[in-house]
Amino acid sequence: MKRKIIRTRAELEARIEAWGFLPFFSNSIPGFSIEELADPSIWFSEETEGVWEWKGPIIQSTGCAYGKFAEKKAVFISRDWFPDFANYRRDGYDFDARYDDGLVPFRDKALYDLVEGHGPILSKELKALGNYRKGGNGGFDGIITRLQSQCYVLISDFKYQRDKLGRPYGWGIAEYATPECVMENPFTDQVYQRSPEESYQRLLEQLRRVNPTAEEAALRRFLG
Repeated sequence: MKRKIIRTRAELEARIEAWGFLPFFSNSIPGFSIEELADPSIWFSEETEGVWEWKGPIIQSTGCAYGKFAEKKAVFISRDWFPDFANYRRDGYDFDARYDDGLVPFRDKALYDLVEGHGPILSKELKALGNYRKGGNGGFDGIITRLQSQCYVLISDFKYQRDKLGRPYGWGIAEYATPECVMENPFTDQVYQRSPEESYQRLLEQLRRVNPTAEEAALRRFLG
């Protein structure tokens, strides 16, 4: 199915809102990513801002969720669809209940507690706080990816270093938080309203609608 190419930030935000889900990179579902849909002029540009610089502003302006939610890859999920996605991925558990049932390694709990207690927090500050460095604690990347996949943690923004003139430079530094922290009541009031099975069916139906020619196995692989 031929899809309309994305050329502006406004078009990208509209696509996230219309589809509910928009992965950043190619994945199991063909043609279902910014990487495949973005005009080359906004994918990499030395002269103007593009999709890499828009990530933080899109999160802030739309209130969507962003993180490594599917296949260990980054995905934008609209605020309307994220409660169902989180409910399914959490299997109906809040984090403490999941830990109490022995379903969470202690290392995951230690990092989650830091994010919950100090978020929103930049990744470099989070690593320093938890002593994730050579000779200290290990496994940061794997744990933070797992917490995102389970929807207990998301990326709430990207911050840039600035030069002496106040101009941003380099790659944006991820800022982590819990959905409960940044989305507040609109999320917490909805996340456990349905059974995880009901949420899964809703998600699957939406993906079918957005990707009518995709194989069923690809849709289910994306949902995990």
